[in-house]
Amino acid sequence: MTVVRKIKTLGLLGTGVIGGGWAARALHFGIDVIAADVKPEMEAWIRGAVANAEPALARLTCAPLPSKGVLSFTTDMRIMAERADFIQENIPEQLPLKQRMLAQVSRHAAPNVIIASSTSGLTPTDLQRDMASPERFCVAHPFNPVYLLPLVELVGGDRTAPATIEAACRFFTYIGMHALHVRREVPGHLTDRLQEAIWREILHMVNEGVATTGELDDSIIYGPGLRWAAMGTNLIYHLAGGESGMRHMLAQFGPALKWPWTKLEAPELTDSLIDRMVEGTQAQAAGRSIRELERLRDDYLVAIQQVLRQFDIGAGSTLRALEARLYKDAAAGEPAGSADAGRPLRLLTATVRPEWVDYNRHMTDFRYGQLFGDAMDALYRQVGIDEAHRSGTGRMYYTVESHLIHLGEAKVGDSLYVTTQILAVDPKRLHVFHRLHRGADDALIATGEQMHLHVDTGAARAATVDPAVQAKLDSIHRAQSGLPLPVGAGRHIGQAKA
Repeated sequence: MTVVRKIKTLGLLGTGVIGGGWAARALHFGIDVIAADVKPEMEAWIRGAVANAEPALARLTCAPLPSKGVLSFTTDMRIMAERADFIQENIPEQLPLKQRMLAQVSRHAAPNVIIASSTSGLTPTDLQRDMASPERFCVAHPFNPVYLLPLVELVGGDRTAPATIEAACRFFTYIGMHALHVRREVPGHLTDRLQEAIWREILHMVNEGVATTGELDDSIIYGPGLRWAAMGTNLIYHLAGGESGMRHMLAQFGPALKWPWTKLEAPELTDSLIDRMVEGTQAQAAGRSIRELERLRDDYLVAIQQVLRQFDIGAGSTLRALEARLYKDAAAGEPAGSADAGRPLRLLTATVRPEWVDYNRHMTDFRYGQLFGDAMDALYRQVGIDEAHRSGTGRMYYTVESHLIHLGEAKVGDSLYVTTQILAVDPKRLHVFHRLHRGADDALIATGEQMHLHVDTGAARAATVDPAVQAKLDSIHRAQSGLPLPVGAGRHIGQAKA
């Protein structure tokens, strides 16, 4: 396999729910997308799916994002294949159809373009059978909603090159996913085999009148589902064994595996069973549309990942790693002292989240300070004060004085951005002025003036800043020296307006 090209454009072979999810995720993280589908009406569908996903994606992280990718659509598979740097197939789960379409697209795509399939159960060896350059093919199985759930299972076939898996892993990690390499190809891969076992048991219990669909979902929602968000079954069972861990757990509960609790074979899908499943889930939906339920699902998935991020576990670790890369890229893309530093630095963008508003339905007071603090973190990273610097030197800026002025309101869903101007800097002090703007109309809704003191945290006293950091701060300050003093700078609380 030749060297894999830099991935700037993702090609989608087939759209639908999974294709729309891939498009939303890739576009959000700066990758252009060209979607190919034989049905022209799918262009409106995929654009609607991307728009529906954007509010949740906008709340996933406050890290600086690249410019959004551009979405285009074609009914000509060849055009897509010739323009794409990576191709993701999302057509129906029919082996002959997938084999035929993958063979065709492989003859139009350059040999160093990876082609991946979103198949949930077919094996890569079967799928790559008739392809040109089959060594660049793999399964990349995502989970709905693709734009929020980070897991993607990577599976190679008999003719897949190891470099293909490695390159696919790098790409999916770049767009914020957790790439899980499935070492051996088996029908259903890993996750769907586990989900299928639970699904069979659900069908049996509904069929036998043991429980309704709602009761069975409650048995997961209020119990193991909460644990599964951060720890899988195996680690949870290890905890169940106490100090002796898994060994004691298996000794105590292992004999139960011989009891006839579960049924491996699925029940016959009779009309009666289908009716029970449909009636049960319609009752659970309680009149809410699919789009309403999707937005509810997206809201709690964002919230769960942000909570897990605090503990650096599960999907929260993936989010943290993505943010670290975004901050690193943003700092590299806007070096201190560049032409952009001749005006207030635009360091942070954010979207007002539902949990940020108070009983007045406006963004609550302390969130303004949080945004200005996040902007300072972005400035620190830009001038070289990151985690490695803090841990290596034991030195960091502390905020010693703040003055925040509220000028407007921010409501749920509002896009916001912060600009920062350095008013003064010396070896120990940093004086800055932030402006918080509403993205839709650039209205100024708050300002924040701060004094920061550089501190040796071990000695608990002021200390001079690293010369390299000082030089970068000085460079920004010089570039901004022609800017007028901001309105409100130096103003004390209660001072009459000029």
